[in-house]
Amino acid sequence: METEQQNIEKKSLSFTEGPVFQSLARFALPVLGALILQAAYGAVDLLVVGQFGDASSISAVGTGSTFMQMITFIITSLAMGVTVVVGQHIGEERPRAAGDAVGTGIFLFVIVGVILTVVLECSAGYIAEMMQVPAESYDQAVLYLRICSAGTMIIIAYNLISSIMRGAGDANLPLLFVGIACVVNIIGDLLLTGLLGMDVAGVAIATVFAQLVSVISSVLVLKKKKLPFSFTMKQCRANNTEMKLILRVGVPIALQETMVQISFLVINSIVNKMGLLPSAGYGVAQKIVSFIMLIPSSLMQSVSAFVAQNVGAGKRTRAVRGVLTGIGAGCCLGIFIFLAGFFGGGFLSSLFTDENDVIAQSAAYLRGFAPECILTCIVFSSIGYFNGSGNSLPVMIQGITSALLVRIPLCIFMAGLPNTNLTYIGLATPLTTIYGIVFFAVCFLRIKRKERQSVG
Repeated sequence: METEQQNIEKKSLSFTEGPVFQSLARFALPVLGALILQAAYGAVDLLVVGQFGDASSISAVGTGSTFMQMITFIITSLAMGVTVVVGQHIGEERPRAAGDAVGTGIFLFVIVGVILTVVLECSAGYIAEMMQVPAESYDQAVLYLRICSAGTMIIIAYNLISSIMRGAGDANLPLLFVGIACVVNIIGDLLLTGLLGMDVAGVAIATVFAQLVSVISSVLVLKKKKLPFSFTMKQCRANNTEMKLILRVGVPIALQETMVQISFLVINSIVNKMGLLPSAGYGVAQKIVSFIMLIPSSLMQSVSAFVAQNVGAGKRTRAVRGVLTGIGAGCCLGIFIFLAGFFGGGFLSSLFTDENDVIAQSAAYLRGFAPECILTCIVFSSIGYFNGSGNSLPVMIQGITSALLVRIPLCIFMAGLPNTNLTYIGLATPLTTIYGIVFFAVCFLRIKRKERQSVG
């Protein structure tokens, strides 16, 4: 008869057994749900401000939340190192090593959180200037950034807990935690901004408080849950072996994500130069894009966890099948999202604001961006494979080169065209993704050639 611990370990190894599509789908759906709710933070903020504020408020929240989204993405990318290492240790059936990775991750992210909080609080004004926020929105954007920056440790705590659980093969608890936060955020937005008229400050305070409630709830739940790894507070220290593994995976991913997000900040500053209405329209479009990109993002996280456990168990062929399955499923769904973004951009934008000029600007951007809905599923699934394999160097190279050599130059070129508009700016993203597809295709071919040479 199997013991309870054996049952827990068996559950944690579910990625290594059974049909590939079902394994990915069971994991990806809760991840997608959590990402939808997480994206709802900024969307609800913008929705409430759009109803109770004006174009300057929309621009401030759109720009400020774009920057904070960048910080969140970088944190999540670094935490992917914890996801991968925990997943590989569980695949290797080493629960004690998985616990050491968790403790090392906590130690690392406490340090990162303290540094980030100080830096962001001191540089909020400079950030707003760097992003060339319109003068009408400057003070509100700085206020939004400072309030959200004060909650950096909370953002880190939530994303670290979610990364640990996903590495252990559990995507349901992160969904529960972010669901709690989303409900609290909606109530807070309506109370502080809608009822009390606190405008931008109200939505920022509501967002930070909602994430705090989510973190407290997650800690209370995890205290009562049996985990597929052994962990005590004594393990919250820098284990040299685990630290090297986490940083080897997480740092290249974080550097890649940093360059990608910086390139989008450059785009934001280019759009801000075009005036208040394009700035507000771009802010609305970016909230819609944050939802559009959830399917490829959920695929990336799911494929990373899937590949990590199968690589740890020595099942690399199954890991590759997971990547191909993710690409196929993602592209099929991406076709429908492309149609919604290309033809329904005006309707989607009208959900956030009733200002017709802002709606028109947002819809224009979405028409150019729409092909990305299909193309990015290929790139994100490929990123998931390399991340899960613990070989994140190609991901870093692709991210940096695409940002510096393709996306930013393309945007500058598009912005300089006669009679340019946001459609041309939006088109720069899918054109950049085509480069990423070619890059990863070359990487896969090189890996296969080396495998054949080693066998020969």
